[in-house]
Order: sequence, then structure tokens, then C-alpha cells
Amino acid sequence: MAVELAAFSFGPKGYLSNKNKHVSALAFNPKAYYLIIRFPYSGTWKIFYRLVLLALFVASFPLISSSFVSRNPSLDDSASNMKILPQQQLNGFVNMDQLLTLLFNDLTNEGLVKKSNKHKAVFLGDQELEGVHQFQSFIDQYNMDYISLNDMEKQSSILDGTVDFVFTSNFTASSQFIDRTLKTNGIAAVVILNAAAFHKPSNYKVAYMRRFQKVVMAMKKITTSPVKLGSQRKLLGYATEAKRAALQKLEDVLLEPPRAASGKSRVYLKRIKYLPDLMGDTLESYPRRVFIDVGLPQKDGGSGTDWFSKNYPTRNKNFEMYKIETVVESSPTAQVEMSDWLMKNVKDEEYVVMKAEAEVVEEMMRSKSIMLVDELFLECKPQGLNLKRGTRGKRAYWECLALYGKLRDEGVAVHQWWG
Repeated sequence: MAVELAAFSFGPKGYLSNKNKHVSALAFNPKAYYLIIRFPYSGTWKIFYRLVLLALFVASFPLISSSFVSRNPSLDDSASNMKILPQQQLNGFVNMDQLLTLLFNDLTNEGLVKKSNKHKAVFLGDQELEGVHQFQSFIDQYNMDYISLNDMEKQSSILDGTVDFVFTSNFTASSQFIDRTLKTNGIAAVVILNAAAFHKPSNYKVAYMRRFQKVVMAMKKITTSPVKLGSQRKLLGYATEAKRAALQKLEDVLLEPPRAASGKSRVYLKRIKYLPDLMGDTLESYPRRVFIDVGLPQKDGGSGTDWFSKNYPTRNKNFEMYKIETVVESSPTAQVEMSDWLMKNVKDEEYVVMKAEAEVVEEMMRSKSIMLVDELFLECKPQGLNLKRGTRGKRAYWECLALYGKLRDEGVAVHQWWG
């Protein structure tokens, strides 16, 4: 391309002349200078505008690429940019409805979910059935079974390895159900609320990930190897959002102690909200399940272990049961030995249920061995209660309530025990 500065002058007939070539003068200033651009031959010009178009395409590539789905993104890289999304946003009618529309269109196009009666799909939700009307169109369209995370009876009715597709917004609470029921090569679609707390199981691979208003991941189950989640479910100091929510659903504390005659009533056992029910826990992932009853011998007013077998939701899993009898002494030796015994005989990844007297629990809190307990039944007998001989009753009731509150603050699923 060439640039030339040329001077022009008027000819006698009103034409603008330059080197014997005439141009209509129109309204040009006769003494002005004009910039003349000479375009090169056509081959060079084609190369030039192609380069310009290529530069524009490269500059707009980030905007174009953002509209495509990431097929196999790095989980670590993707997670580092995720934001923590509060649970209440997820349950909003407009947001969730729009998200499901976009998500299921994508998953259908990717072949990850099918509209077929032969394709068994499950929608796991936090709400009871009467509260899912906003999702009903998707449930009907994809022939999905809706199951509440709290409906353990319906979850248990689903056979192992029979589900092709699962959608959930609470992977923490539903991971065990998903891994048990999902077929190999089945798909689990998950809304990720907290990237920092989300851990992809090792026997799954990412098949789809996209950021809508929220981040959604679809994972394909590649093996049937069980995922050891026991150590992630310990309550003390490591409570996840789901566990903290479960603790809020525990039964209310009694502001006054019951009468001695009614303290052993089945009413108090029936009002207890057990941790496996609140968490939707099948108790399958734990290498070992243990129940420990620490207290006085039955002849001295202590309780047996029959109540546990009859009332606790064991999910038909075997529990090792230990009855550790204490003696009434002024020395705290028996309590110290209890903490030592617990730390030597149970592990963090095991599921531990315990019933213990207040003195034992206080010592366990000081030694931090209470961290090994998933669910606790606290026996704290106040003054004035008509107790059998040998049973401690030296505390004011407000002291029992204070101990109960400390355990709840520490993240322990604790119940009052009156048996």
C-alpha cells in the first residue's frame, strides 16, 4: 500500500488537474492538499483483510468458547473458581426452574439422560413430595422417581445397581444412596453449592460441567468400588453444611425433668430424632459400627442394651455392643480409663453411638475423646429425682442443660436420656 501527498490546481474549464488528468472540481479548495492512498494489487489486499478477520476471531474467541460446555475439565481448576452458593438460592422457584431447563436440555443433547421407560432415573430432593410441584414437569418428562432425602424407607426400596441417572442438589447427604444404587456407567448430576467442600469420589469421572447461575457437574460411575466416606462424616469440628442442618432438626430439650415414673416411658424414646434418619445415612460405608453403654450395672439402677436394638435405626447392619460398668467412687479413675479405652478401641472412620453419664462425658470432653462419638445419649440425673439406689443425682437441672448445650455447640448429636 502506498501513500502520496499531491497538489492540485484548477484548469481553465473548471476541472481539477493533476499531471494532465482531469477530475471534477466540485467544491474543492483550489489551494488544498489532499492525501491519496493507492491500494496494492488484489492478491496482497486479500491477504491483508484475511489477517484482519483472523485477528478479530482470535480476539473474540474467549467470548465464543464460554458458550460451549466443558467436556472434561480439570476438577481442581474448575473448583478453584467456584463461588459458595447459599442453599436458599437453590430452592428458589425461578432460579431452579431455569437451571433445570438448561441443564436437562444439555444432558439430553449429550446423551447423558434419556426420556425412556427403560431408563431408570431418580430425583433426590430436600423437600417432601407435596413441595415439589415446581419440578413436576421435569419429573414427568423424564419418568423420574422423586425421593426425599429424609425418606429412608423409599430409599431402601431401591435395589443396588439398578439406577441409570440421579439428580441431586445435596451430594453430601445423598452420596451413599447414589453409590449404592447407581449402575456402572450410570450418571449422577450434582449442583455444587460449595466447591471447597466438594470432593469427587475416586470411582467417578467428570462427564460434563457447566456454570449456569450455579455450577453443575455430571459424573459417570466407572467402578463399583465403595467410597470410604466414614471419616468425612465425623461431627466434631468437621461438620459439613448438611450435618449442621441435621443438628438443627434434633428434638427440643426438656426445660423441666420428667417425673421418675414417666422417665422410662416409651414416649421419650419415640420423640428422639436419630442421626441416621436426619442425615439420610444408610450406615453402609463404615468399616465398623459400635454401640457403647457406659453406666452403672442394671442391679444398681443402670440400663441395659435392649432399648438400642429395639429403637435405633440400625438399617439391618450389625453393631458391636459394649456394656462398660462404672462404680461409685470418689476417685475419677474409672472415667479416665473410659477415655483411654475409647481411644484404643475405636477409630475415627467408624460409626460410634454411645450412652454415658454426665461425669464420663465431661471427662471425655476434656480429653477430646468425644470427637470419636457420632451420636450421644446423655444421662444427667438432677437433684430431687426419685432415683434407684446408687444413681448419681447431685446436679442442678440447669447444669444438665448447660452440659447439653456445650455438646451441641461442639457439633455433637446429643439426646437427653431418661431411661
